[in-house]
Amino acid sequence: MSAARRAASVRAVGRNGDSLDGERILIALGGNAMTAPDGSATPAAQAAAIEVAMRHVAELVAAGARVALTHGNGPQVGNLLIKNQLAAAVVPPVPLDWCGAQTQATVGVMIMNALERALAALGAPRPVSTVVTRTLVDAADPGFADPAKPVGRYFPADEARRFAALGEVWRPFGDRGWRRVVASPEPLDILDAGAAMLLLDAGHVVVAAGGGGAPVVRAGGALRGVEAVVDKDLAAQLLACRLGASTLVIATDVEHAVAGFGTPAARPLRRTTAAELARLAAAGHFAAGSMGPKVE
Repeated sequence: MSAARRAASVRAVGRNGDSLDGERILIALGGNAMTAPDGSATPAAQAAAIEVAMRHVAELVAAGARVALTHGNGPQVGNLLIKNQLAAAVVPPVPLDWCGAQTQATVGVMIMNALERALAALGAPRPVSTVVTRTLVDAADPGFADPAKPVGRYFPADEARRFAALGEVWRPFGDRGWRRVVASPEPLDILDAGAAMLLLDAGHVVVAAGGGGAPVVRAGGALRGVEAVVDKDLAAQLLACRLGASTLVIATDVEHAVAGFGTPAARPLRRTTAAELARLAAAGHFAAGSMGPKVE
């Protein structure tokens, strides 16, 4: 799917001629929606996809909306993990919260540059800022006891054992090989949402809570990072509430959520209700690692 089609849901906000003056909109871009159609996460591919998406975001900003952005970081963190693994014998691997913070800054700068260019082209310049954001999770979250979120690439068993010796958890995924799994705890709060709010109130377009935010727990009254990834869609709804957003857009690289996905009874969901989504989710229609958090 082209980057332009991925941005269709962003473009659709306000399409019916509704006034956007002052409306607060949070747009959540999927990590895979910021790569090439073939999934390539080269710097050039990421920059090109973001450039297209930001043209549509700029239209909303120029129409008077107060826009905040958040984003996924799966492909970007995956690239960092590969560097960790390949260089493990030379330099110590960095923890996941570091990877999350690094990708927040990297993707944030690409969004800032692309959006400023798009706004200038429309004759509607605005300041764009990125807040590297921490997300509070519970140290007792059950996800830490049973890590299940796959991250990074597949490796053969002997390589997986080498990485497991460094304290990582790896699991087999059939013929595809072994993959690292980590905790994905429930987000409790976006700790730096206040800074994002101040910037939004001052007229900035704000990028915050990228990749779900860098996960932290409270320990002895202080905060410390943890080896985990926070689902960006669950973090996005928290951020939307904290910023007082009236609209949350989750832009991804598929046309629809689908009930009965992969079955002869598959049915795309267009207009729906919270009650219908809850019923379908309870019946197991949405995968935990992909559409499930969006529906939740």
